[in-house]
Parts: sequence; structure tokens; C-alpha cells
Amino acid sequence: MSPTNTLLEVNGIEVIYNHVILVLKGVSLRVPEGGIVALLGGNGAGKTTTLRAVSNLLAGERGAVTKGSIELRGERIEALSPAALVQRGLVQVMEGRHCFAHLTIEENLMTGAYTRRDKGEIAANLEKVYTYFPRLKTRRTSQAAYTSGGEQQMCAIGRALMANPGVVLLDEPSMGLAPQIVDEVFSIVRDLNQKERVTFLLAEQNTSMALRYADFGYILENGRVVMDGEAASLRENEDVKEFYLGVGGGDRKSFRDVKSYKRRKRWLA
Repeated sequence: MSPTNTLLEVNGIEVIYNHVILVLKGVSLRVPEGGIVALLGGNGAGKTTTLRAVSNLLAGERGAVTKGSIELRGERIEALSPAALVQRGLVQVMEGRHCFAHLTIEENLMTGAYTRRDKGEIAANLEKVYTYFPRLKTRRTSQAAYTSGGEQQMCAIGRALMANPGVVLLDEPSMGLAPQIVDEVFSIVRDLNQKERVTFLLAEQNTSMALRYADFGYILENGRVVMDGEAASLRENEDVKEFYLGVGGGDRKSFRDVKSYKRRKRWLA
């Protein structure tokens, strides 16, 4: 990735919870403007914490960035509030969707535009969201509580788009969804990236799916980046195949066997 088109940059950050638990241990990454970058790794690797550090949502969980820096378009943003970051074009879609259950789909979408005052552009944005998510238009008067998990995930992404963001942080978009719906959601993310030039930083355990759609990937383990590279290169990497894609590994025949691997020493450095 060329440094000349970097939109978001994380430089050696450490994150501590409750003043004592060190979760991120010097994480660095770059997100180019107009790109899709994947944060990969298992539970507890530090993916969600990285996203929340960028969007400054750590305080609610008694977490804080204690070292390093985070820059958006070259400007330090660690001290900015989440609302101020939304106004600067950075929005996070939380893990688990978090739609307002008692509101309709359209009301949920409109909450994403709360920082905006341009009614004409808001209306145009809403129609654009419906163009990318036609299922939401069909269900626009339905309460979110009575829609499917896939529709709620689409609603959560659509709500983020209503803020007219430059970069979207997308946390575990495949969680709890059927494979066909996951593919549909990722296809829409790719369309938004290619047609609307929305930049995505996504955290995902589904390594195979993420690397199919991302341009670049970072693999986290125990709060550290242990590998990074172009998505195509990571897909062909033997360690990634064995440890995250469930293939390779000599005589190992099943994903269960791969999950019980004994890591190579360089992965623990």
C-alpha cells in the first residue's frame, strides 16, 4: 500500500483495560483511501479492540489507548469524541448489529443521519441505501425486532452509510448469518467500495470470506500483528492456509485437526 493515499493510520498503539489489562501490544496498520482492509484472527486476538480504539469507543468499557497514535487524513484523532469522528466521516458498525428493536427499518436508517442537516441530501442518501439494499425498502415499515439477522446487518450498514462516511469500521459482519446471506452482505460491501469509494476496515473471523473481498489483510494474535500482506498473497500463504483456512497441514484432514495445531515459534514472537 502506498503511503501517499493513506486515509487511516494506526501507529504502534497499546490499549489497556481497567488500568491493568494490556490487550493491544503495539498494533500498527494502514488503510488506503478507497480500499478494503481486513483484520483477521480468532476470539481475543484484539480485532474489536482495535476498531474501538480507532472509533474512540473504549471509554465505555474502561479502556484507553496508552501508547501510539491514530491518524485520519493525517490528523491525530485519539482525543476526539465518537460524535466528532462521525462528523469527520468515520463510522463504526458494531458487532451484533445493535439495531433499535422498537423502531422501523427506515427509522433506524434515519438515526444514522443525526449529525446532518441537509434534508435533500439525506433523502437522496436514503434512496441510495435502498438501491444497495432493496430488501430494506421492502421492509422499511417493519420493526427491526421482527426482521431477520441478515436484514438487521444490512440495516446496520445502511444506517452507517446515512452519515455519508469516508471510512466504515465493520465488526464481524458475518456473525450469526447463513453463508448465502454472508456472501450477499460482502458483495454489497464490495459494490459500495467500488462504486461509492467507501473505504472499509473490517474485523472478521471468517478468514476465507474476508480475504476473498479485501485488498489487504492483517492477522492479529494476542494483541499483536503477526502477519500482513496483500489478500491474494495471504490466501496462498501456507501458514494462513493451515492455521486459518483449514487446509494443508500434512496429514491433518479436518478443521478440528487444524484448530489443534501447535504454533510455530515465529508466530509467538
